[in-house]
Formats: sequence, C-alpha cells, structure tokens
Amino acid sequence: MEGVVAPVSKCLLVSDYRKGAHTVFAIHLHVVWITKYRKAILAGPVGLRVRAVVRGVCDQMNVQILKGHVAGDHVHLMLSVPPKVRISDLLQRLKGRSANILLDEFAHLRKAFWGRHVWARGYFCCSSGNITDDMVKAYIENQTVEDDDDFRVEEGGTKGRDGPPPA
Repeated sequence: MEGVVAPVSKCLLVSDYRKGAHTVFAIHLHVVWITKYRKAILAGPVGLRVRAVVRGVCDQMNVQILKGHVAGDHVHLMLSVPPKVRISDLLQRLKGRSANILLDEFAHLRKAFWGRHVWARGYFCCSSGNITDDMVKAYIENQTVEDDDDFRVEEGGTKGRDGPPPA
C-alpha cells in the first residue's frame, strides 16, 4: 500500500501520547461512582479528602487525572491509564482506599454508612473514543460548581439527596 498515509487523529497530538518501556499509548477513560444510597456527603472536608486519596492512588498506579469532579453524591474522573492497569483493579483501589480513610477520619460517616460501605456497588466506565476527550472534559467542567482547578470539589449543598433514591 504505497503512498497511503494513516489519518491523523484530530483529538490527540503526538505530545498527548504517553510512553512506557515498550509502548506508546493514549487510553482515556471516563469513570463515575456514587455513594451508597446516593447520600450527598462528599462536600467540604470530606470531598477534599476524597480528592486527595484519589490523587494518591492514581499517582501510585501511574494513572493521570485529566479532569475530575467530586460532587455531593458521586465522583467523575477523566483518566489516562497505562495498558498494564486493569480498570477493575483501579476502581477497587480507589473506592476501597477512600472508603477506609473516610470512615477512619470522619466519625459522622461511620453512623451514616454502617458495614463500612461508603460507595454503592459497581461503577460506570467508558473509553472516550466514541466521543472526544474535549466533550467529556466540557461535561465535567460544566457541573454546577465554578472553580478553576482541574479536579473540583463541590462546596456544601445536598441537592435534595439525603436518603435512598426514589423508587
């Protein structure tokens, strides 16, 4: 196939690719997980602590946070993940470590989440290949809170979600 040139992606520049010892990759994921019963407990100091734990886990696993948002009852992340990281392992570590730390450091959460379950079962994850990274970033960016940080935390407000979701 002489003279055939592969199309250049409009979404990624060469500088957007990450490199490993024997790999070049751009694996971008949009992940979301929610609190148990969608209780809005992630505002203020609790949300800031979740953000710190998420950043720490991602650093340990060589995962880059491209964009993030800690809302009252859920966490949105846009991540760049190396090929060796399994998504299920990443989310297990993010949810497990953050739950343990939150329950250890915030006494009021131990009463609200008996059984040491802060997060609901499961999570949402999709690659950003079927939509552009900019669209996912804009979606996360245009949540209800204004802040110039790439990983925001909502300030107060429960948005009416203190109990179980309506049936």
